[in-house]
Amino acid sequence: MTGRLPACVIDNGTGYTKLGYAGNNEPHFIIPSAIAVRERPGGSRIGQSGEDLDFFIGDEAFNAKGYSVKYPIRHGIVEDWDLMEKYWEHCLFKYLRCDPEDHHFLLTEPPLNTPENREYTAEIMFELFNVPGLYIALQATLALYASWIASDVKNMLTGLVVDSGDGVTHVVPVADGYLIGSSIKHIPISGRDITYFVQSLLREREPNIPPEQSLETAKAIKERYCYVCPDIAKEFSKYDEDPRKNYLQYTGINSVTKKPFNVDVGHERFLGPEIFFNPEFSNPEYNTSLSKLIDDIIQDCPVDVRRKLYSNIVLSGGSTMFKGFEKRLKRDVQRLVDGRLRESEELSKHKPEPIDVKVVAHAMQRYAVWFGGSLAASTPNFYEVCHTRQEYEEKGPSICRYNAVFNLV
Repeated sequence: MTGRLPACVIDNGTGYTKLGYAGNNEPHFIIPSAIAVRERPGGSRIGQSGEDLDFFIGDEAFNAKGYSVKYPIRHGIVEDWDLMEKYWEHCLFKYLRCDPEDHHFLLTEPPLNTPENREYTAEIMFELFNVPGLYIALQATLALYASWIASDVKNMLTGLVVDSGDGVTHVVPVADGYLIGSSIKHIPISGRDITYFVQSLLREREPNIPPEQSLETAKAIKERYCYVCPDIAKEFSKYDEDPRKNYLQYTGINSVTKKPFNVDVGHERFLGPEIFFNPEFSNPEYNTSLSKLIDDIIQDCPVDVRRKLYSNIVLSGGSTMFKGFEKRLKRDVQRLVDGRLRESEELSKHKPEPIDVKVVAHAMQRYAVWFGGSLAASTPNFYEVCHTRQEYEEKGPSICRYNAVFNLV
């Protein structure tokens, strides 16, 4: 590893992309996964030939006048590779300001990413950016790496990862570093859905909010004031008994008049994140709580790993950061497990060994995937398992269909 420049770690999410160099605790840049391009009246994009730099990414994309904002990633999967190529170009040259020929790269991928997508990634990285080495890591495995700083069981690559970001929530069982693919599930609830739900609640009783700032206000309220309550009925009665104590006030600035406006924030504080546990509040077509889904997934896994999965439920992503989320999830899953054990005891007349549910939350939870990548890419072992440019030239992009799991020591 001596003499090598640190590897670049890029975690592309539906809502935000995290960029930085291996060995750091936090990403250097966190930018929206959005790109603004000019479009001709017929719909074709200007800039595909000749004007390659005529586009903006991240926050700049939303401020670019005369441009159309696109999102190349949907539900964690890249859908527009032309835009993704341009997006990575700006990430490397404008934000990280690095020469990609001098750095190995660690990129992340969501569960159930197709082998073809790994090949497209390899083609772009090796042929366009001429990188010396590439490793495509599973987001769930990286989240497990990140949890080691808080977990009692070190170097444990068996666990259940609950990864919830802005655009998608995945529940992924991992055994010895490998995904149990048949048991992976995702739910139609994420940070964006909570924002929309809070927005709909505010619309019903807050006429002061400017319509064009409705979503922005709901997002700010979600991030500042929302929390997960242990009992929704008790929480309603608490607010009704003493509104002054529990209601908060959010103050925003009208973007047109530049005058302040006030919003009373009450039941939205706990009703927003509650859709993880009672999803029918916002989506009548889906009624399986996150706790029940976790229990079902673990029960669907091989018998010999179930206890380890229950004892290492790892939280990852910004939408798991609500106060009280960890305790509520642990309590609800433990109740389901204890109920099943009681039924087993009644049927078999034999007392089974108790199962202790443990939910791991930690300081790096918001950027768990990126931090796990930073931790992994800073070890000498990382360079041994990377796919090299020489391998790519000899065998082609198919080498990236498989990425070996490596150990951290």
